[in-house]
Amino acid sequence: MIRTIGILGGGQLGRMLTLEAKRMGYRVVTLEPSTDSPAGQIADEQLVAAYDDLRFIGELGARSDVVTYEFENIPLASVQALEADRRLVRPSSAVLRITQERLLEKQFVRDCGVATAEFAPVRSAEELDAAIARIGFPAVLKTTMGGYDGKGQWLVRDRDAALAALSEARGRALIYEQFVPFDKELSIICARNARGEIVTFPVAENQHDRGVLATSIVPARVSDEIAQQVRESAETIARALDIVGAFAIEFFLAGDRILVNEIAPRVHNTGHYSLEATTISQYEAHVRAICDLPLVPPRMLAAAIVMVNILGAGEGDDLDGTADLLRDPDVTLHIYGKAHAALRRKMGHFTVLGATPDEALSKAERGRALLRWIDNRAMTSR
Repeated sequence: MIRTIGILGGGQLGRMLTLEAKRMGYRVVTLEPSTDSPAGQIADEQLVAAYDDLRFIGELGARSDVVTYEFENIPLASVQALEADRRLVRPSSAVLRITQERLLEKQFVRDCGVATAEFAPVRSAEELDAAIARIGFPAVLKTTMGGYDGKGQWLVRDRDAALAALSEARGRALIYEQFVPFDKELSIICARNARGEIVTFPVAENQHDRGVLATSIVPARVSDEIAQQVRESAETIARALDIVGAFAIEFFLAGDRILVNEIAPRVHNTGHYSLEATTISQYEAHVRAICDLPLVPPRMLAAAIVMVNILGAGEGDDLDGTADLLRDPDVTLHIYGKAHAALRRKMGHFTVLGATPDEALSKAERGRALLRWIDNRAMTSR
C-alpha cells in the first residue's frame, strides 16, 4: 500500500501536487537543492540535496513508497538508480529518457503516427548545412537537452544566424526544427494509470510572452474536430509511452493541422486551471495514477476559465494590487512562496471564471493590470 509519496523537485508544481496529496491522506517527502522551497514549505519532510546526489536520492527512495518528479530536467541516472534499488518511480526512467531528449521525443511522436514539424539533428557545421538544405528557413535551433521558457533556443532566418547559434551552443547537441507559423498553441493534460485507464482534460489555448507562458484559456477557442484530434493524439502517445501519471503535450495549430511541439512527463503549468475548473485537478489525477487509484474523467465546473501567470519584474519582491484583484468573486489567487521576484520568474498565478472564454480573458487582462511588484522595505525606510 502506498502511504508516502516522494517528489523530486520543490517548485510550485510540487507545491500544488503536495497540497492535493496531503488532502488525500498521503505523506510527502520532497528533495530539492534549495532550502525553504515552495513544496518543502508544506511537505512532511524536505531533503536538501542536489538532484545528482545519489546518497540522498537513495534516502528519498527509502522514505517513499512511490517517487515522482515535478520537472523533467533531473538527471536520468538518479531515476535509474532508484529503479535499480527496486524503488517504484512513476513516470519511469524509460519515459524520462524519451521526453528529456528532443530528438528522441520527436522521433517517438512520429513513430506513434502523430505529426510534428520537420526536424534534423545538428552537431556540426556539416550537419547544419544538411539540415538547412532539407528544411530551409526560418527555423528554430534548440538544445536537445535542458532548456525551458525559451532558454536554449534560437530563431534563425539565414545561415549566418544559424552558425552563430551553433557557436553559442558551445558544442551541445542541437535539433534543427522547421519554424511553424502557427495560428494557436494548444495543450492538453492527460493521465494514465498502471491498469491502462486514460483520462484527458479540456484542451487549453496558450499565449506566451517572450517564451514564457503568460495566459491559458480553457476551453480552447477551436472546433470540436480539432479538440478531438488533440485528445486522440494524447491518448495514442500515453499508450505508446506506457506512462503512469499525469503529463502534458503542447501542440501547434496551423490551419486544420495539429503538430506536437513537446511532451512534459509531469503535471504542467497549463493545467493550473484544473484546481478551480474541473471536478478533479491534474494534481489529483497524478496522485490517483501513481498510487493505483481509479481515474475518472474530469468534468468542467465552469463554462470557461483563464489562468494568468504572475511573473517577477526584477524590481521589488512584494506584490501590490491583490486586494483589488480579489474583489472579483470569480478570481482565485495562488502565490508560490518564493522569496525573490526575479525577472520573469513564475511567482504565482490567478484564475478567472467567465461565461465564455472571451469574457474570462477580458476580466483576466483587467486583473493583470492591477498587479505590480514593489519593495515595501524601501518604502518603509523613507
